[in-house]
Amino acid sequence: MVAGLRTPVTGRSRALSSVPAHQLAGRVLAAVAEPAGRAPQAVVLGNCTGPGGNLGRVAALDAGFGESCVGWGVDAQCGSGLVAVMQGADQVRRSGTAVAAGGAESPSTAPVRLVDGTPIRQARFAPEGFADPDMTAAADDLAAACDISRARQDAFALRSHRLALQHETLLRRERMPGTAPWGSVVDDGPRSLSPGMLARFRPLVDSPSATVTPATAARIADGAAAVMLVPADHAPGPHLVIQGQALVGGDPALPGLAAAPAVRAVLAQAGAVVADLAALEVVEAYASQALATLDDLGLTDGAREVDPRVNAAGGALALGHPWGASGTMVLVRLLHRLLESPPGALGVAACAVAGGMGAAMLVERR
Repeated sequence: MVAGLRTPVTGRSRALSSVPAHQLAGRVLAAVAEPAGRAPQAVVLGNCTGPGGNLGRVAALDAGFGESCVGWGVDAQCGSGLVAVMQGADQVRRSGTAVAAGGAESPSTAPVRLVDGTPIRQARFAPEGFADPDMTAAADDLAAACDISRARQDAFALRSHRLALQHETLLRRERMPGTAPWGSVVDDGPRSLSPGMLARFRPLVDSPSATVTPATAARIADGAAAVMLVPADHAPGPHLVIQGQALVGGDPALPGLAAAPAVRAVLAQAGAVVADLAALEVVEAYASQALATLDDLGLTDGAREVDPRVNAAGGALALGHPWGASGTMVLVRLLHRLLESPPGALGVAACAVAGGMGAAMLVERR
């Protein structure tokens, strides 16, 4: 992995609301090819709600990679971007050629989905006979099952915003350089918040036991991210080597639980343990989901303190959650963090996936 960048992340119906998914992806694909010094021969692109039509191929053409560059798409919900990079890595191993992989999501321009003529907000994540909860209800259920209080969730959301504001330099490095073709757009999510402000939010679900609020659920957002992958013996300068990748299944009723087993799976592939990691980036779709993962991995103290190796510049609770891109976005941040570390440093990117799956990737700085 020789380069990685992302677009700014903006809330749905805000600064990037007129930019369709293939253009978000095309611009960041073209940008990530520049530092790599070569165009890819294939593009793999994750997406959840776009218009179809093979978004990977459309974005490859939009990026200017030429007619010979093939492309295809992946839908693994909010794991799409990370699974796309896994497939891209597999393609590099098979073909020995350069591949660009990532994810893009434009909820602002996504088509309305209909079932029996009625618009739906969420496609099914599991068939009849399996639990298929709304994701916010699932986050509430997970908080109850894992005894994660609202106070802990609020504190984790505050941490995300605080770190994003403190580490704008890192966030700037991972964003596309210069002025994007659609104008001067920056991340519009991070806020200066206080515990008192968060305490005023009402739960999203109308239930006495509900604890998930608008502050502890990542906002819906537009954005894209991509990485460039080349054979390890062709990688110039500092880069990351993929040492493990996993997509695991779990309980569809509590989908937030599956990220931790995915992390353990990639560590086992390399004979490593959590203590060996220099950095960990987890998609913060919900505070309860992220905390359940971190608790399971021993990366919290069971109260409000989170291991400083985790999401050092905040995450989706501050920036927003462009579903199909979020898995690549945490990987891009991990790349930029590890490039500041000494050779041999290990890092993991991970996400929980709607429908009861977890995805993770282990990388080493070379």
